[in-house]
Amino acid sequence: MAFQDFHRIEFKTPDLEALSSQSTVVDMHFHSYHSDGHDAIIPIATQARALGIGIALTDHNEIRGAMELAQHRDLLTIPGIEVTSAEGSHLLVYFYTPRDLEHFFLKTVLPFMGPDVMSSTTLEMEALIEAAKSYPSVVVLPHPFSAAYTGVQNSYFSEERLRIIYEMVDGVEVINAENMNKWNLKSTVLGFNLGKGVSGGSDGHRLAQMGKAVTLAEDAVCCGDFLDALKAGLTKVVGKETHLLRKVTSNTLKLKSNMRNYPDLIDKNIRYSYAYFKTKRQSLQHSVMRSFNGRIRKAG
Repeated sequence: MAFQDFHRIEFKTPDLEALSSQSTVVDMHFHSYHSDGHDAIIPIATQARALGIGIALTDHNEIRGAMELAQHRDLLTIPGIEVTSAEGSHLLVYFYTPRDLEHFFLKTVLPFMGPDVMSSTTLEMEALIEAAKSYPSVVVLPHPFSAAYTGVQNSYFSEERLRIIYEMVDGVEVINAENMNKWNLKSTVLGFNLGKGVSGGSDGHRLAQMGKAVTLAEDAVCCGDFLDALKAGLTKVVGKETHLLRKVTSNTLKLKSNMRNYPDLIDKNIRYSYAYFKTKRQSLQHSVMRSFNGRIRKAG
């Protein structure tokens, strides 16, 4: 029986052995030491084998880890990258072949890189998506609801821009194990409302986090089958948020990696704060005007 006959999203700790006996299971969001993760590629591959799952290595603005992981032919690997837009928001792009990933990186990401791998590129979100869609690929919005500007649900993006972006992408990451439960729930509602494909991943930065949130597809024997299922809305997501203590450890690691990127972080936070307060001010003005007009109508 197909996944659409069951609940497509389950907030629970994945039983990887049981799930793998019935479906193809992939952690669709993991990082190596090539960006802000802790581990090298061989330990990551070894852990994926031990768990019996596939893995998508999605380093920030970097592909060396994904290209190396693709050489492990005994593993199901999904060539991917997490690109940072000019707004500071993230975008997950998965490719059917490592060659297309490499070509996308060399043509679209590398020429527009900031001073550090964790910096924003100079391309806005719509331009990144459009470039990615020129390849056989699957484009997913990671953690759309999250802290500050890393997800697209933030003050940088107007409702009109969001409508365009939602139309352009193939899927929504509905469970991110590094995210807060309340934000994952909002992401889940967004995924359902858009009728797009759904994915889940640990967003792991250490081996112990791998497999905490996973994406499942039936009868997917290769990367292409799996991405086809995701794009067609035939995947299922099972996962649960990482324990708070592990989140603290992971965020400490990310903070150390981002220290090199400090000037860019300051700039993004200033721009985000400006956009946030501008939106709040406009909302307050509209509220005051509605209240004032209501009183005028009552007085008349």
